[in-house]
Amino acid sequence: MLPTPADAAEKLADALNPAPFEQGRYRNLAVQPKDGVLKKLKIGFKFLLRRKPPYTRPQRPIPVRPLDREALLASPDGSLWRLGHSTVLIKAQGLFFITDPVFSERASPVQWAGPLRFHQPPITLEALPPIKAVILSHNHYDHLDEAAVKRLAEHAEWFLAPLGVGDTLVKWGIAAHKVRQLDWWQETDIDGVRFAATPTQHFSGRGLFDSNATLWASWVMITPAWRLFFSGDSGYFNGFKLIGERYGPFDLTLMETGAYNVAWPAVHMQPEQSLQAHLDLNGRWLLPIHNGTFDLSTHPWHEPFDRISALAQAAGVALTTPQMGEQVNIAAPQATGKWWE
Repeated sequence: MLPTPADAAEKLADALNPAPFEQGRYRNLAVQPKDGVLKKLKIGFKFLLRRKPPYTRPQRPIPVRPLDREALLASPDGSLWRLGHSTVLIKAQGLFFITDPVFSERASPVQWAGPLRFHQPPITLEALPPIKAVILSHNHYDHLDEAAVKRLAEHAEWFLAPLGVGDTLVKWGIAAHKVRQLDWWQETDIDGVRFAATPTQHFSGRGLFDSNATLWASWVMITPAWRLFFSGDSGYFNGFKLIGERYGPFDLTLMETGAYNVAWPAVHMQPEQSLQAHLDLNGRWLLPIHNGTFDLSTHPWHEPFDRISALAQAAGVALTTPQMGEQVNIAAPQATGKWWE
């Protein structure tokens, strides 16, 4: 029997439900392989202690455009700047927002081992303009930097986080009244800028025993002038199409494209999937993130840029790949050169 419109509506309603939460753990809509303690220890040993091939890191300094507070304050509304990995500074309604601020030297539980930065951020934490809100996607070391969050505590007015991640912030000393925690599909407004926490297919945790105790999310950001999507981390799933149907089209998608591996298909996308997710979202311009700062997998560091550039060109997708610190107009991005070459 063919599905009826009522069947389709019921399926959509199910997909728009809050994140599944069972026995104190969140889970994805699709069942994922279990991630036990022994597997975590094996991954930790492999990526914190083992030497990687030299091509996972650039052999020369990569270009970084320095930023300063005065120039940022004078910049036009609707601008953004990549600061590294998934850290993006956004100016909206005259206010500044920052995604997944990671400023530490290593994306690691310790600063004497683990993935080391390729470059310094284009601006220091202390030099940032006042931050209206910090937008956090999930509780992993390359996205939630405890030292950066604590230093932003006095200078950021709000912290937006998926469920449970806000509790971690409060434990670190962030004032509870500054923290807004959202479930999937919940929305909040900050001075006329609308935010929605939307699903991803991923996982969370900082240690051996806290797997999925906190939620993971992507974020939709809407102003009267433009719509922006920030992917966080995700494997490819049908949630991108649902997000596009509910909130698209997007002027710009900040899409995870990097630190992938064929062994992690459920939680990280290959570039082909990143491009498809952008199309599912009904995005106009694609800006690949989650690359160019840390060696979190075993592919050549520049491979994500090479692959997504070729794919976008073949598909006729508008792509912008700014240098770290280079200004981008969200409503009207520009094509950029292949600085990684």
